[in-house]
Amino acid sequence: MVSLDRAVVARYKHGKKIFEILVDPEGADLIKSGAKADIEDVLAADDIFVDASKGKKATEEDLMDVFSTADVSEIAEKIIKEGELQLTTDQRRKKIEEKRKMVVERIAQITINPQTHTPHPPTRIEIAMNEAKVHIDPFKSVDELVNETIKALRPIIPIKIEETKIAIKIPAMYTGQVYELKRHFDVMKEEWQKDGSFIAVVKVPAGMRDELFSFLNSITKGEAETKIVK
Repeated sequence: MVSLDRAVVARYKHGKKIFEILVDPEGADLIKSGAKADIEDVLAADDIFVDASKGKKATEEDLMDVFSTADVSEIAEKIIKEGELQLTTDQRRKKIEEKRKMVVERIAQITINPQTHTPHPPTRIEIAMNEAKVHIDPFKSVDELVNETIKALRPIIPIKIEETKIAIKIPAMYTGQVYELKRHFDVMKEEWQKDGSFIAVVKVPAGMRDELFSFLNSITKGEAETKIVK
């Protein structure tokens, strides 16, 4: 249970009804982002409110009607994941800065300038985002923000999502690392050879080719074979 002094409101709307809980902003944000955490550790009060500022609690009838349960933890999790988190000004600013940085890094990895066939430097992407007046919603996923941002950047800079297919072969003595390969990269096709080696076709954004090569070198001590097929 967190202190009420640090708590912020998480709000869920259902028709004309509003339900609120008091939560730790950082813990709630982690849960909203998909991290696993105990709801009890995030709550500042074991109550569901219709107006937290006035301490007005929701009735069991309303809870059953909307959530089909009166269990506080179950309802609180739904409110956090599907509702709106009322961050403080400082928390919101920090979250926006973090998401913006992630968006810039992702765009630099997955796109190229089609005129030069080279990646855009992160600084150029940031300047273009400012010119396009890109708004970063701290509660949207990075993937969603990246798609929105690329659309906004197209009138400003020549930009194209570029992916490369790379054929790889991992010698038998290093195939214990195949799981790590699949966990980090998009393996499109795979096949185990009679000699125990592993071959596959991996699809990566153009800007992440060096990252794939570096990864393969690290898990095979430089003995992996690669060939760009597209």
